[in-house]
Amino acid sequence: MHPMTRLWKDRRGNFGVMTALLLVPLIGTAGMALDFGHALTVKQQLIGAADAAAVGAVAEKSKAVTQAMQLQGDGSVALDPAEARSIFLGQMSGELSTLPVSVDIEVAKKNGILTSRVSFSATLPTTFMTIVGKDDITVAGQATAQYQTPSFIDFYMLLDNTPSMGVGATPADVDRMKYATRFGDSKGENADCAFACHIVYENGDEDPNSYYNVAKNNNVTTRIDVVAAATKALMAKATDTQTVANQFRMAAYTFGKTAMDAKLFKVANLDYNLGEVSKATNQITLMSIPRQNYNNDQQTSFDDALKGINTEIKGVPGNGTSNTDRQQIVFFVADGVGDSYKPKGCTSPKGANDGRCIEPIDTTACETLKLRGIRVAVLYTTYLPLPENGFYKSWVAPFQSTIASKMEACATPGLYFEVSPTQGITQAMQTLFLKIVATPRITS
Repeated sequence: MHPMTRLWKDRRGNFGVMTALLLVPLIGTAGMALDFGHALTVKQQLIGAADAAAVGAVAEKSKAVTQAMQLQGDGSVALDPAEARSIFLGQMSGELSTLPVSVDIEVAKKNGILTSRVSFSATLPTTFMTIVGKDDITVAGQATAQYQTPSFIDFYMLLDNTPSMGVGATPADVDRMKYATRFGDSKGENADCAFACHIVYENGDEDPNSYYNVAKNNNVTTRIDVVAAATKALMAKATDTQTVANQFRMAAYTFGKTAMDAKLFKVANLDYNLGEVSKATNQITLMSIPRQNYNNDQQTSFDDALKGINTEIKGVPGNGTSNTDRQQIVFFVADGVGDSYKPKGCTSPKGANDGRCIEPIDTTACETLKLRGIRVAVLYTTYLPLPENGFYKSWVAPFQSTIASKMEACATPGLYFEVSPTQGITQAMQTLFLKIVATPRITS
């Protein structure tokens, strides 16, 4: 038998030989697990340091940008990443303090968003893996933090004050109004009326017996009353919400003071002074009519109001990144039912009747605004069904189910809110406002 064959078949001392042969890969494998476990621990510590550095840098820069904005600038400041490096190195302790770490830091501002990125890599010496010829392990990672700087916004409040907004603000108000008018007007007409018609004669004298005054004398709150109060409250909310000087400007409009001159009425000019705008909201009242059924009740033209506000907004809307690059928002509050002279293009299922068009809002004018880059925020004050009212049953009931979806279609996606009669319009208006301004935030 060949000597090598005999050696192979000889089992004496085999365990020791095999153990010796396997010892190196076994130690190498166990060592690899230990070395990799140590590397992962170090990497997690470095990621924590990078997170702190990224957030710290962007927070530090946000202060500088805010100060620049308060000086009426565009928020453009030198974005030196030294703070991030200092914070990163400040996290080094124990083993990390002696570890050679390569750090790359980038801090930039684009479209009103500050972004800091902290990338790192480090080479760790191995302990057990040297047995298999691996002397070191490289670990690397990245952390990112963002801060959205304050948005500079112009708000154009477009408030429906047409006769339909004279309805009771809540079902309880509707019931009170119907009870107060149960005997009808001075002629015995219009009994059980839920609407507070505001009659001002052509000579300017107000009819003391108009249902507008009946509502006030019987503590009936109408929807326009609530909208006016909510608009005033919004001025205070906007003032408290500002994080930099002159962040918001506001203007307010209604559909007109009187039906005889039913055109866009400017309640308050676009102004930084929201306190002055608040005072002007006292002019928000129900549109007056000279007599019942004036102009066949065609006083609610959403088309004309939205076209008018489009004309009021000058120039090209900005991105809101600075005081000279302001976003433009139309804040539209209405019950969604139009009633105007529109012989062509009426969207009602019944069409126009002798030119009178009673329809859910036609979104064409909304799209015109949005195509300009103007954002449209819509607060839909739910149109109350009036099942006992003949006009409602004939003309509004056929499209009642589509009003909300039409109003939502008018809005820029995400900027729609419906408030029912049992909810608070003030709270709803402020909720939508806060949704628009999207207060600055840091995310990592």
